[in-house]
Amino acid sequence: MSDTVLSPDTRTARPVCATYAEVTEVRSRDPQAIGRALAARRRRPGFLPEDGRLMLVAADHPARGALAAQGRPTAMNSRTDMLDRLRTALARPGVDGLLATADVAEDLLLLGALEDKVVVASMNRGGLAGASFELDDRMTGYDVAGVVEARFDAAKMLNRIDLDDPGTVRMLEASGRAVTELARAGVVAMLEPFLSRRVDGRVSNDLSPDAVIKSVHIAQGLGATSAYTWMKLPVVAEMARVMDATTLPTLLLGGDPSRRPDETYAAWRDALALPSVHGLVVGRTLLYPPDDDVEAAVDTAVSLVH
Repeated sequence: MSDTVLSPDTRTARPVCATYAEVTEVRSRDPQAIGRALAARRRRPGFLPEDGRLMLVAADHPARGALAAQGRPTAMNSRTDMLDRLRTALARPGVDGLLATADVAEDLLLLGALEDKVVVASMNRGGLAGASFELDDRMTGYDVAGVVEARFDAAKMLNRIDLDDPGTVRMLEASGRAVTELARAGVVAMLEPFLSRRVDGRVSNDLSPDAVIKSVHIAQGLGATSAYTWMKLPVVAEMARVMDATTLPTLLLGGDPSRRPDETYAAWRDALALPSVHGLVVGRTLLYPPDDDVEAAVDTAVSLVH
């Protein structure tokens, strides 16, 4: 095992680790290797590629205890299986990068899967799925200093707004502060807002167009500047009217897996045609497709974006 070393042809690199066993060994014996790999990682020259479109794969659900996909409650239990799927997705042409918490991002970093990729750090994961405190979504993932030190391109926040839950104001305050600090560091803040409420004890997001529009207006006002703020929005009905609520660049949230992928892809295609939409951020829909063909699912999504 050795740290990432660029070959004379700087388009190729030798990863720190070749196997998952080596990842565990490096973590146990040389944790500073992660910092060295972050410093050596080849970065893209800008957040957006030349065509102005981004295709990102999301993998931050497990940190909130959300492990289900395609109706299987334990689909994401295996970390190595998830990493296999992520490495397959990230290796496909046209996939620009990753959205993840530190544990996932650093595993992929050590395995050499993040070279020349956009990386979006996931910040607030404290609102555990199904918890009584789910909407008190605290910053338990990356902080601003960690994002900057890692030289990542952006940081994402989940902004679930429940007017009956006092946890909402704590989340908004923390998110507003993070937006300001990220902007001062020249790093994109990606906000994912929802109007949410409890239905029979479970948190439910209101995906009606007017509710999404209201959530957009609340989120885009966070922070002392919006210069580096992007939106991450669900694909809902009347997307043209939803997108008229903001001038901020936006990526589309892929949403929960669907057993009707053709309908899902058609909805994405229509929304991607809107002028302020710059791409997709998709997780379980692509990593755990109904037929388990990750390559085909990712290639279809890429064809819609680029």
